[in-house]
Amino acid sequence: MIFDTHAHYDDEQFDSDRDTLLEGMRDHNVGTIINVGASFRGCQASVSLADQYDFMYAAVGIHPDEIGCMDESVLSWMRETAASHPKVVAIGEIGLDYHWDVEPREVQKKWFIRQMELARELGLPIAVHSRDAAKDTFDLIAEYGKELSGVIHCYSYSPEMAAEYVKMGYHIGLGGVVTFKNAKKAKETAGKIPLERIVLETDCPYMAPVPFRGKRNCSAYIDYVADEIGRIRGISKEEVIAVTERNAKRLFTIS
Repeated sequence: MIFDTHAHYDDEQFDSDRDTLLEGMRDHNVGTIINVGASFRGCQASVSLADQYDFMYAAVGIHPDEIGCMDESVLSWMRETAASHPKVVAIGEIGLDYHWDVEPREVQKKWFIRQMELARELGLPIAVHSRDAAKDTFDLIAEYGKELSGVIHCYSYSPEMAAEYVKMGYHIGLGGVVTFKNAKKAKETAGKIPLERIVLETDCPYMAPVPFRGKRNCSAYIDYVADEIGRIRGISKEEVIAVTERNAKRLFTIS
């Protein structure tokens, strides 16, 4: 079944029909979803969704655009929650965003490192956000995250850099972008790295695949992502779904 490794069902775009949508996921061959925190509120909501739905799990972490809220009390909440809650399976999404530059870059780096250290302390994988920050993200992971595992979420850089992440033991998260006609790097990455190192994701409500591009995304649309990866690799979408589900369950230690 489909394993969506990165979703944001706490987003307000789902307020009108969240429960109806999630209750129907199994009808669309969706077996597992990880709801990923970005803000402190989003982390709390992710844990609540994991409590509510047996097929949902949570990641807790503060996105680089949101680290203005970060202090030791927030980090302590993350530590206590991740250590005690059986359905918190990762620290994320954490990383660097130089596209919007909402927060100073040195502050982004500080909290990226601190959250990687928390993941190491707890023995959890990380979900990494990186936008227009390829070198700094890679360098920090090489220095502070080389003993960790995780997903480079919504991967948008070169297939050569993806191969280097794979060598470090990381997985590459592919979603709707791979279906875009002009997404050359994503398509090349999907074809070149081992299938055993790919996981599927939505980043919903964002990044919907073709033919839903520009509309609200959801986990059911991963079927189109799997179909495109299968086309690129010359295999069936069913094989893509099965292998990536195994990859994700192994990575996040979900039986």
